[in-house]
Amino acid sequence: MEKVRCAGRCLGIEISGIRKLFEAAGPGSINMGLGQPDFDTPEHIKEGAIRAIREGKTAYTSNMGIPELREALSGKFRDENGLAYSPDQILVTAGASEALHIIMHALVEEGDRVLYADPGFVSYGALAVLAGGRPAGVPLDRALRIDVEAAKEMMDDARLFVLNSPGNPTGAVETKENIRAIVEYGNDRGVTIVSDEVYEHFIYGPTHWSAARFGEDVITVNAASKTYAMTGWRLGYLAGPKEYVEQCLKVHQYCQACATSISQYAALTAYTGPQDCVEEMRREYQARRDYLCGELSRMGFSFPVPEGAFYLFAPLGKGLVERILKKGVIIVPGEAFGCNAPEYARMNYATSRENLKAAVERIREAMEG
Repeated sequence: MEKVRCAGRCLGIEISGIRKLFEAAGPGSINMGLGQPDFDTPEHIKEGAIRAIREGKTAYTSNMGIPELREALSGKFRDENGLAYSPDQILVTAGASEALHIIMHALVEEGDRVLYADPGFVSYGALAVLAGGRPAGVPLDRALRIDVEAAKEMMDDARLFVLNSPGNPTGAVETKENIRAIVEYGNDRGVTIVSDEVYEHFIYGPTHWSAARFGEDVITVNAASKTYAMTGWRLGYLAGPKEYVEQCLKVHQYCQACATSISQYAALTAYTGPQDCVEEMRREYQARRDYLCGELSRMGFSFPVPEGAFYLFAPLGKGLVERILKKGVIIVPGEAFGCNAPEYARMNYATSRENLKAAVERIREAMEG
């Protein structure tokens, strides 16, 4: 048999370190690694999906997504984000991950630089490479927000800047001033801002600001995944200038055709139905955050208290992280998120309070050696 030949763009990236840990978790492990809610999808959303199945809504949909959902998302953008996206500026995708993938393929030329926070979400750099781009991490300040001056220096010859607020893995919420500065500076220099806002509803104090409030050359990415505990439903969307959406649609047509019809009708129920479930999850995440931050602070660790998402990013030290993993607490070493946080680890507190208490005890044991 001849030597197997694979594309260099795939050989040049690694399997996600987060997924490796998830797959390797043994019995009795406390999983604080995978970034997903531990809540079940709310019942009324499930019923929306079941109703769609019973009504035979199981065929291909429009490539763009069902009109009713895009109309609902247009209203959501208007009412929650202050953004005037018409339904034909919205493309429904198989999760935010597909949205990011098709944006990269539609906008990035071979060799174009793609910027994102370092530490930052693991997919951004890999997706840039797969699209032929050159990923580059922008450093954060002590509050784990983007260093705006460093970002400006790097944007002069970049094509995209992926802005993620609230941030993964940091839980940091970018200020209005930071977002405005990045958008305005980037747009002046021909840099398109891709605003990943999937954690927008889980903020504990500050205000969420959508990047598209401050410039026209912005593509907004979001999903039902985190907001409604629908990660496995794979339902996301992007919105932006029509010219960009048209090119993204081409990539979407050939790699996906359409998001799953049942998931689209479930999402329609989610976005048009009662929203109290979202606030209940937000309050519970805040309580869990407060508990975990308090316990780690009492252990002597110092870190910025996360203002959003459901992650705590703290400098535990590589040796302690390894001992914690051996104790069966699955957390993600900071190096999985870039080059600038090898001593840090991400802990997902979207798990039960019982699990959090058990994890804290195991962390204490790991500290004692």
